[in-house]
Amino acid sequence: MRELMSGNEAIARGAYEAGVTVATGYPGTPSTEILENVARYKSDIYSEWSPNEKVAFEVAAGASCAGARSIVTMKHVGLNVAADPLMTLSYIGVEGGFVVCVADDPGMHSSQNEQDTRQYARFAKVPIFEPADSQEAKDFLMLAMDVSEKYQTPAILRSTTRVSHSRSLVDLGERTVLEREIGIEKNPPRFVPIPVWGRVMKQKVADRLGFLAEEAENSEANRIERREKSLGIVTASMAYQYVREVWPEASVLKLGFSYPFPDGLIREFADGVDRLLVVEELDDFIEEHVRSLGIECQGRKFVPGVGELSVTRLRGSRAMMEGREPKTLDQRFAEGLPARPPVLCPGCPHRGVFYTLGKHDVVVSGDIGCYSLGAFKPLDRMDIILCMGGGVSMAHGFDKAGDRRKVVGVVGDSTFFHSGITGLIDIVYNRGSSTIIVLDNRTTAMTGHQDHPGTGRTLGGDATKAISIQDIGRACGIERVATVNPYDLEATERAISEDMNSKEPSLIVSLAPCPLRERRRVGPVRAIDSDLCKGCKRCLKLGCPAIEFDGEVPKINMHLCGGCGLCEEVCPHDAISSEEAE
Repeated sequence: MRELMSGNEAIARGAYEAGVTVATGYPGTPSTEILENVARYKSDIYSEWSPNEKVAFEVAAGASCAGARSIVTMKHVGLNVAADPLMTLSYIGVEGGFVVCVADDPGMHSSQNEQDTRQYARFAKVPIFEPADSQEAKDFLMLAMDVSEKYQTPAILRSTTRVSHSRSLVDLGERTVLEREIGIEKNPPRFVPIPVWGRVMKQKVADRLGFLAEEAENSEANRIERREKSLGIVTASMAYQYVREVWPEASVLKLGFSYPFPDGLIREFADGVDRLLVVEELDDFIEEHVRSLGIECQGRKFVPGVGELSVTRLRGSRAMMEGREPKTLDQRFAEGLPARPPVLCPGCPHRGVFYTLGKHDVVVSGDIGCYSLGAFKPLDRMDIILCMGGGVSMAHGFDKAGDRRKVVGVVGDSTFFHSGITGLIDIVYNRGSSTIIVLDNRTTAMTGHQDHPGTGRTLGGDATKAISIQDIGRACGIERVATVNPYDLEATERAISEDMNSKEPSLIVSLAPCPLRERRRVGPVRAIDSDLCKGCKRCLKLGCPAIEFDGEVPKINMHLCGGCGLCEEVCPHDAISSEEAE
């Protein structure tokens, strides 16, 4: 049986067919749909959204050390959060197969940076597998699971945005049923990496890397496609698909089990071609190693290392190799079109908080979420973003550095549970005075409305205890805790103003659900009375995409209006009022 699947769906199917029984993760585009699709197999696989990637990794690792096959899912920056347990699990090893499914984001379509997960494989000395389409996504997950279990090592499956979200046909198989007793054995020298035993473990890791290199050498995931001898290309992942289109005549060494490197296969391939080119996305990971083998090759000289590759970009690479001028992409089709920068949705509850902060001379330390859009004009009320949880901790840093202005840290509800709590504790413990605003819209909005510990629902939709952000704040030692409705600008202004002159830390929870998730307007549609409007343009400062301006007086697009009423609140001339939507 065959089915059209995205790469993420195929990875989930691979987990099912491989006999996985525990799956964990934290949502993050482009990896999110892996675990969401695993959850469809709830009768066979336990799955959960964990508070962050480190916790998710450790839960899945625990299941693996007890003998169960498990996976953990995350995007590339999530592996930074889980890097601590990854490094040590490489020493301890696993019992049941354990695969870390990581989706990189070349081109930064939905991420704060570009980074290459292959470097983590080399750093941790664990194998990595790189599928180029959905069929390989399923097959390589199963291969990684087998290799992990055979060599008692964690393994990484590296996808990319294009592999994760592209669709192709996948051959479906039956689920592997593993009859095994679950339970960790008491064996401290095997599982406790204190120095006396850890030194022995390190030698085992080094030995294991040699065995894995032999495995990669003979793996069907690595193959040579012989064609013309004049040019040979070493490539992996989605870049393989582009190579086949741009250089159909070239011989290709396609790496799927790409680390440890199959040195013998690389040498054999290089010996059979006149010229060697390495085509890979992001870092010159393969090229650097090929050169270390004493093999002359080209890569970064012609293939860009910044941004996502494409057929168009590689055609430019081919032109440069052949001494031709690369063709520039004709952009005339876009001439005259207005810019469409990303904005907060109509009716978004975060808009009221950023608008209110705009009235104060404060430093705003932001965080990762759809509220990052508060950095754009006209709201223009976010000064810096670093990483998840950084909105809280960096605020404390500005405060302790002695910034003359009041410091406000802004963080979302899911991000607060992910990595904001420890920063809040730090502020209290070290006698900071920052104000932290948690934008609680009752969901992980940016990645597709996943649940988290504050929503009262699990990944499977089951009811559970909803963790209170306010109670956590008080437990951390925050004495000034307030909850506001961000659609009530007067109350929001009052709460923020009261904290501006305070010398002690405070926590404000802006509580209102995401209307996009609720799939309904917040309230009635608003309209502007052109006879009453004085053209002051104050409503435009909200940055609401439903308010349109053609140079005369603003108008509200009734089809876009979210009914939040903020425009009505800010209008000083009573020119905005409610009207029932048609």
